[in-house]
Amino acid sequence: VYFSPDKSYVVAFFRDNQNYQAKDRLVTVVGAYRERILNQVGGEYWKNLFCWPYALVEHNGKLGVVAPTYQKQFFFEYGSKNNDFLGIKGKDKEGKWFASPTNRNRYIDSRELGDWQNHIRIGILISRAVKRLHAAGLAHSDLSYKNVLVNPINGAACIIDIDGLVVPGKFPPDVVGTPDFIAPEVVMTSYLKKDDPNRKLPNINTDRHALAVLIYMYLLYRHPLRGDKVHDMDPQKDEALSMGAKSLYVEHPTDTSNRIKVANAKPTELPWKDTSKIPYTVTGPYLTPLFQRAFIDGLHEPSKRPTADEWEVALVKTIDLIQPCQNTSCDQKWYVFENTTKPKCPFCGTPYKGKLPVLNLYSSRKEGQYLPENHRLMVYTNQSLFQWHTNRNVFPNERISDAQKKREGYFVLHNNVWYLVNEHMNDLMDVTDFNNKKVIPVGGKVELTEGKQLLFSRQEGGRLAVVQLVDGK
Repeated sequence: VYFSPDKSYVVAFFRDNQNYQAKDRLVTVVGAYRERILNQVGGEYWKNLFCWPYALVEHNGKLGVVAPTYQKQFFFEYGSKNNDFLGIKGKDKEGKWFASPTNRNRYIDSRELGDWQNHIRIGILISRAVKRLHAAGLAHSDLSYKNVLVNPINGAACIIDIDGLVVPGKFPPDVVGTPDFIAPEVVMTSYLKKDDPNRKLPNINTDRHALAVLIYMYLLYRHPLRGDKVHDMDPQKDEALSMGAKSLYVEHPTDTSNRIKVANAKPTELPWKDTSKIPYTVTGPYLTPLFQRAFIDGLHEPSKRPTADEWEVALVKTIDLIQPCQNTSCDQKWYVFENTTKPKCPFCGTPYKGKLPVLNLYSSRKEGQYLPENHRLMVYTNQSLFQWHTNRNVFPNERISDAQKKREGYFVLHNNVWYLVNEHMNDLMDVTDFNNKKVIPVGGKVELTEGKQLLFSRQEGGRLAVVQLVDGK
């Protein structure tokens, strides 16, 4: 890989000679596919999520691609601990540095680590980018933490190594993937020849497996299939079985034979490898069923795996459930608030103290008839209310307009009383008493009390919120 003189782009040459099909794929990737995704309406958005090559070059008989240089934010600013003893300052932020508890605890400078909220944001962006590829009929084929750059400081992500895109029926995959992220059906049939009809090759369904593994590892810092079950005394055969035919979720509810044994874990891997202390259910009610589908129902039945779109929606709704930890020394700083039992941070154990409003959201399909949406918004000081909370027809994705990004209101705790301050909602009403509805004008505020009903908007898709007060004594 060579930098341009002004460092604005790189030229990456392939070590091996590329055959006609490989050249044809590259011509299509830098041409038609790039045009279809990056040069259409909204294409500017995708330029931040993909490092997409835009030209081919040949030099001294070698074929190369020209691609933009990674954004500055995807290079380590501080590097590793103790004055960067690993020498990674200035190197690119491969996701593997942030998905391992040992790397996080022992090696990476704490200023690089970000927090749990930003890891959810990273998951949203990766899911959104993969969704876009799949919508175009493309599979990445080698989705892994080596091919995703992340910045946990602000929750940014970028998918790289686009040159190996798979197009079913036209461009088969060049690689089977990166260990840890290869789908079981690909591992199981890897001994067969590439043209054998029984050989399973990377495709959209195998991308879905890799995406689920990535999200699991970014939120729980462990691998969902690497438990302590031994299938064969030969390490190579054991690896093939544990990642292929005999792969088993380490948190399978009924088959516990592949549980991670805490006694075998290193101190730097705890508490993350202790699935009894930090089970996958700490990710909340929207992500938990998707992990079950990915690693129980869909592990060996690819058609049952969650789509990238489903992951994006669940992660966005999970952002609305998180609460800042009241322990200022908590490494993760945020957690999904669980109020069915005494609420506490699952990462550091700090209980929540004080009264906390939860807004349960309802929306209308017919005028005057509001149905529950299985969507809640946790409140905390200076938490913002946006149009995607007040109207079910607005979703915070790549298509959202600048006007829709504007904050509608915010929450504040004053003299032990919670308020919603109205900034831009022209229709905001307190409709708790049907016979005595109260308009909350722009610039006004409304107290949040148990059972309070707030109508955010009378427009189509406008939501109603019912307040629930949780008391964490």
